[in-house]
Amino acid sequence: MILVTGGSGYIGSHTVLVLLQAGFEVVVLDNLSNSSTVSLERIAQITGKKAVFIKGDIRNRALLDKLFSDYLIESVINFAGLKAVGESTKKPLAYYQCNVHGACTLLEAMNDAGVKSFVFSSSATVYGEPETDCYHENLPTGHPTSPYGRSKLMIEEILKDLQTSDNEWKIAILRYFNPVGAHQSGKIGENPTGIPNNLLPYISQVAIGKLPYLNVFGDDYNTPDGTAMRDYIHVMDLAEAHLDAMNAIMKINTANESALKIWNLGTGQPYSVLEMVKAFEDACGHDIKYKIAPRRAGDIAKFYADASLAKAELGWTAKLGLSDMMEDTWRWQSNNPNGYNHLLK
Repeated sequence: MILVTGGSGYIGSHTVLVLLQAGFEVVVLDNLSNSSTVSLERIAQITGKKAVFIKGDIRNRALLDKLFSDYLIESVINFAGLKAVGESTKKPLAYYQCNVHGACTLLEAMNDAGVKSFVFSSSATVYGEPETDCYHENLPTGHPTSPYGRSKLMIEEILKDLQTSDNEWKIAILRYFNPVGAHQSGKIGENPTGIPNNLLPYISQVAIGKLPYLNVFGDDYNTPDGTAMRDYIHVMDLAEAHLDAMNAIMKINTANESALKIWNLGTGQPYSVLEMVKAFEDACGHDIKYKIAPRRAGDIAKFYADASLAKAELGWTAKLGLSDMMEDTWRWQSNNPNGYNHLLK
């Protein structure tokens, strides 16, 4: 049985779907602070299988101890945490409390239960601002520009120390770039609360008429069209990578191989903001209104993943392209104009 914390959220729910389709039994722990159990109901419709759902917080040690006692957990995939970069600069204590303290509490409970296989949802933000556009795992981690990024880096360092102290731990750290898209069924997808923080859900809400226009922050970068470029990865490719990473670390013989792995997850192909707008226009069939706005502090012109290590060691590579990302997002958005929000948690 696999425990997926934060499993009713965006990336977590798509990973739960992939795990169920692969034949695993799944327990989802989620406090529903920024997610909905409707995603799990939709997953059951798609797969014909149900995950066990427990409402709760990874900082609740008594609840975790009961969970590990009640279920035979083999591995944990941790998505639980706060994730808005901008919000983290205004509420740093909330981010450190939820993300870092939460991870420590979860790891302590796992350790006491003897469950030592752990897949961590990290981020390319841990690289800070290296002097290169192409990020590979051998780059030193930098100085992330937000409390969100720093919380991810802190947890990475904790995991390294933990594995060094006890080589029974098998840990995968997955650094992803910019997750987008939705399941091809249109039944589950990204469901941001309030104004979206990320580009594609913002574009899709402009397309559906919920927002009047997109602000494009800066058109004077050193890129072909002047707008910033990022590496976007389809959420289903990302979900498959979590399954591959979990399977890989569970097979490690710690006597012969390092049991802490770090893998970048991206396509290696960056796209500009205006390229994303054009691709979404092609998918939805009408124009997307946008306005050029001043650059945001901390934004850099271009970065993308070198994901060759994941290909070499996991046999994983992103399969879904830009048109898939746009069409699947539009299918989700047009079928669910208010996301899950019109339904009760």
